[in-house]
Amino acid sequence: MLTFRKHHLEFDPPEALQDSIKCFWYDKRISGEDPLNFEVLPDGYAEIVFYFGSICNVSNNGILQPLPSPFIMGLLNHPVILNSGSMEVIAIRCFPWAVFDLLGLTSGAGNGGVYLFEHPIAKLQLVLQSLIESHKIEEAIAHVQEFFMNVQSQIPAESMLFKAGTAMRKAKGMIPVTEVAAAAHATVRTLERNFKQSSGHTVKDVAGLMRFEQVRNHLWHFPDANISGLAQELGYTDQSHLSREFKRYSGTTPGVFARNAKKIISNNFVAFVQS
Repeated sequence: MLTFRKHHLEFDPPEALQDSIKCFWYDKRISGEDPLNFEVLPDGYAEIVFYFGSICNVSNNGILQPLPSPFIMGLLNHPVILNSGSMEVIAIRCFPWAVFDLLGLTSGAGNGGVYLFEHPIAKLQLVLQSLIESHKIEEAIAHVQEFFMNVQSQIPAESMLFKAGTAMRKAKGMIPVTEVAAAAHATVRTLERNFKQSSGHTVKDVAGLMRFEQVRNHLWHFPDANISGLAQELGYTDQSHLSREFKRYSGTTPGVFARNAKKIISNNFVAFVQS
């Protein structure tokens, strides 16, 4: 959840990128004179983020560390606190099993804090900044799409991972690893090895985050929802199971999240960035 004002736009990827990228998006965060903290909750995606304006910092044990632009927000398993003043953002929301291949990185890149490295994608920063300053948002998005279209054409298709990802997306994470492997025409061991190498996470990790995302989004839009019924609908063992998993990823219980959602929704200048 990002406490941005309502300047959020999402753009569907070209068909050739739909196996790798969920969407491209633009957002604008407007704050007062002092930088503010905002919380990013886990979901089932990795983000490649360009930002323009105030410096964006990440809180690491209470110490603020500046982030370069662009940066990767990998698949999270707990909330992350960012700190910034007013800024504009262009980001690419990627499926976690595809992001490292898109960037030509190993799955270990970026683990354990802020990891700096040279990469051709950084050359887009100045071009995008100029377009953003000229309020040419759609042109900026088109420029990023073109970059990834060129990259995608150089990546050999990994049908096993794409089949696995498609099965998980259709089931919204509510699918056993054995069924994911069957959909990918692979053994569980082979799938897990390749999935871990590609995304840095296990199939179970990503499936759990996908299910959490469904709960989070539902409670955001329907904070009075019956949590026990939601647990049954989304394949959790019971309400306690849902609550444990929700707190694991969000740091709070579903009930507290729903109550906070009501308060935030009542302030019409706050928007929820959906996945």
